[in-house]
Amino acid sequence: MTYKLYYAGGTAAMGVRVLLEEVGAEYELVETNVKYQTPRSDDLLEHNPNGWVPILVEGDWSMYECAAITIFLCERYPEAKLAPANTDPAWGKFLQYLVYFSSSVQNAFQMSYYPDRFADTPDHEPNVQARAIRRLREVWKVVDDEIDGKEWMLGDTFSAADIYLFMLTTWLYSDIGHPCVEEFENVHRIAMQVQKRASVQTVYGNVYQ
Repeated sequence: MTYKLYYAGGTAAMGVRVLLEEVGAEYELVETNVKYQTPRSDDLLEHNPNGWVPILVEGDWSMYECAAITIFLCERYPEAKLAPANTDPAWGKFLQYLVYFSSSVQNAFQMSYYPDRFADTPDHEPNVQARAIRRLREVWKVVDDEIDGKEWMLGDTFSAADIYLFMLTTWLYSDIGHPCVEEFENVHRIAMQVQKRASVQTVYGNVYQ
């Protein structure tokens, strides 16, 4: 079975594509226009009424949300060893990281890129964006402190959580005041290691020199 991945550059769909490369699955990219304030196609909205990617389709079913797709692929392809077994104590930590990334970290990014979604009036948008940028520093520091002294996020073992971390670091944009990834020594170190993987090179190339 070949998956379809509704896809756009610069989005979380890139992280899902890395996972598909890692597990060796066959997939087809469905290039999708998700530019801000651009009308969404009926086909996209049929699979995700929010109008976002990634969306993973197999046959007559589909799912969205990057963290959910990550867990799904890790469970479906255990031989790829992208996650601990669900009987392993590290499984809880793995889930913790994915949920933290998808809620706290991604929410801070959304607020910084799209402050109008979180402000009642345009004059409040600069305050929302400023707070979001401060929040990004807070949430990334939590991650950086948590992984201090670890080779990978789960310790000695590479996992899909490291791919998720790398994906999110590529969203840091200094032109709007985001912190640079180098501010977070441990995050930067792991991102650089993840970048070396063939799957990441296929999808991203060299983001960091």
